[in-house]
Amino acid sequence: MIRNFEELASITRSLGKVTLSLVGAEDIEAIKAVKNAKDNGIVEAYLVGEMKVIEENLKTLNISSSEFKCVDAATQEEASEIGVRLVSEGKAHMIMKGLVKTSILLKEVLNEEYGLRTGRILSHVVALQVPSMDRLLLLTDGGMIIKPTLEQKVEIINNAVEVARRLGIDEPKVACLAAVEVVNPAMEDTIDCAILSKMNARGQIKDCIVDGPLALDNALSERAARIKGINSLVAGKADILVVPDITSGNLLGKSAVYLAGGVIAGIVVGARAPIVIVSRADTAKSKFYSLCLGAMFAHRRGNNDE
Repeated sequence: MIRNFEELASITRSLGKVTLSLVGAEDIEAIKAVKNAKDNGIVEAYLVGEMKVIEENLKTLNISSSEFKCVDAATQEEASEIGVRLVSEGKAHMIMKGLVKTSILLKEVLNEEYGLRTGRILSHVVALQVPSMDRLLLLTDGGMIIKPTLEQKVEIINNAVEVARRLGIDEPKVACLAAVEVVNPAMEDTIDCAILSKMNARGQIKDCIVDGPLALDNALSERAARIKGINSLVAGKADILVVPDITSGNLLGKSAVYLAGGVIAGIVVGARAPIVIVSRADTAKSKFYSLCLGAMFAHRRGNNDE
């Protein structure tokens, strides 16, 4: 079980390099992150974007253009098409979003022509490392699906469980979060949580233990769960936090960083290759660890496909 980002980086280095397609490589901060990952033996990379800007950025950073394979693209649409096609053709194993709109990039990812669709939904899975916890926490979905249906929540859980298992958690404990830890018919989220828990108990959601509704305190704190009289295999021990909507997920993830001094890394899963989508405001560490997470996922997925 990988318990922190340094362990993640160390293990990823030992696996050897995967090839990355950086779409919208005019982003100088993204180039810095990719260069760091390359120097650490984690990735090789295609830089896809407007060649003139890429070359200027490489010169600014004192990086030789020979370190990367640069591919010229005049528009965001062309860059996205080229970047996704590199994965489709087996020349790259993961994608990173640079200066390109997420919607444009994902449109190409979902284009049936390129074969990256798997029949699953795409969801965002974030790994959180905060000083108060002795392990990584996974959070989903604070980046893709605005207000998931019950059926979408099942797929969101399945995607997050796959990431957890890549990180060495054989049977992850999944907490379905709500404002309270009891079923309240006036609060639809609590009903969904209870249904998801029962579906897991009956084998409809596999390879994990799901419980809910759980409030955040009793999902993470055994003391809080004990005081509230909650008897659960998940309460106080959650590996995965499933939020009811994108707003709560976004707020929770950013709170971990800006209020608790944590570090965050995230990828989009559900396609044939992991997609690293980071905020321009994310730290260099966050971007580097996101690349590590994507590379780890790409390595493990490749092994499974074989």
